Amino acid sequence: MCNNKECAAYFKHQQAYRRCFEELRKKWKSYGKAAGNIVLSDTSEAERRAIGGILGTSFHEKNIRFSFAKFEQGLQKTRFAPVDMRKVLEAYFGEAMATNQDAQEAAQKKRNDFFDRIMKDFKDSFGSGSTAFLWMQALISEKKYGYQLLNREYAKDRLQAEILAKNVGKALVKLGYADKNEWPLAVFSAEISGNPHYFDRGSAAGQLLMHAICCCEKTALPESAHQWRERLMSVGIVPDNVASIVHAYGLRMRTKEEWHPAYDAFCRLKEPYVITMENLRGITGAGVFGDRVYVVENEMVFSYLVDCIEDGNKTLLCTSGQLRTAALELIPLILKTGAEIYYSGDIDPDGIGIADRLWQKFGDGIQIWRMTPGDYENSLSNEDIGDTGISKIENILHPMLKKTAECVREKRKAGYQENILEALLTDMIGTKLHCKASGRHR
Repeated sequence: MCNNKECAAYFKHQQAYRRCFEELRKKWKSYGKAAGNIVLSDTSEAERRAIGGILGTSFHEKNIRFSFAKFEQGLQKTRFAPVDMRKVLEAYFGEAMATNQDAQEAAQKKRNDFFDRIMKDFKDSFGSGSTAFLWMQALISEKKYGYQLLNREYAKDRLQAEILAKNVGKALVKLGYADKNEWPLAVFSAEISGNPHYFDRGSAAGQLLMHAICCCEKTALPESAHQWRERLMSVGIVPDNVASIVHAYGLRMRTKEEWHPAYDAFCRLKEPYVITMENLRGITGAGVFGDRVYVVENEMVFSYLVDCIEDGNKTLLCTSGQLRTAALELIPLILKTGAEIYYSGDIDPDGIGIADRLWQKFGDGIQIWRMTPGDYENSLSNEDIGDTGISKIENILHPMLKKTAECVREKRKAGYQENILEALLTDMIGTKLHCKASGRHR
């Protein structure tokens, strides 16, 4: 006679056994059988009496310990015998008593089925030689190329993760068989998903697409926004070419055929202008005045210096903080002219970091301008620098900037270009002239 349900019903109505059965379930899930020891702390007299009755023993301490096997043996001596412990627990909790290993194996099978479905879809839709299929094959076999990212999304929402993977597969195939040379990123995203921001850099889809591209191109993941942009452009995706800008003055630009007339006109009129990544398409060279090109970080400083250059025979750029792709595209063109670039930024952790990275990337063609310890003293403000900022200048490599960084660590105050405008201007023009920006003699 099967008494498992009757046994479970009896114990379920006895509050004194509740904690005991909770622990029995944990042990069963761990071992898949009646094994291990049950430990209950701070038990009530009712709990000790009830459990002791099954075990045929008396407990006097509040903290009690007994073996699961002995508890099961005790049950086999009750009126419910014979009982199957697993079935008793399943009836008691109303759930299957799968072990933790069973649960892990079931979860892994579901995960494998998830990847197998995607593989089959890519094979059926695009063929086993397609970039989508080969990417997924490498992702699964090598556990790289977005494997961890896709697993993370799978844990959040299986259906959405599958849609994500399939959209990236579609994107790879679209890039491989596109009938046009370039896709604007927003247009490409909308074409694949209906959302123009779907493949933006910060999104899961954007990251997974980059993993997939790097898999197909056999390249490392990009480490910066500039490298990210370059990698997209290498496969025909054009990111936002308007947001990446440089302000310029006195810089000529050359196409394959001629000097670009628009920039020549700005130089002739002695007017500043803005260069976007879109403007740089088709540009093959640059022309500068003299053997120095000055680059500043701050727009206000740029405007001030432009207004003070009366003869117009200078070349000046403004990067507006962190160097964007447009600036990084322009700099090699300028260095090819033989001119040196004199770069000056704010003397704070971010400014020092930008200058140091620029020097590391382009070498001694970059001269760090007005960022010495002495310039720092002259540019000091009352703005404090916190611990987070100080930590940014721990690994500066440029010899002079290392010394300046030591001064910044000591004083913990920011230095700004606006406080050394006259020194910057004198370096550029060699003398103090009347400045249109302020109406004062400098």
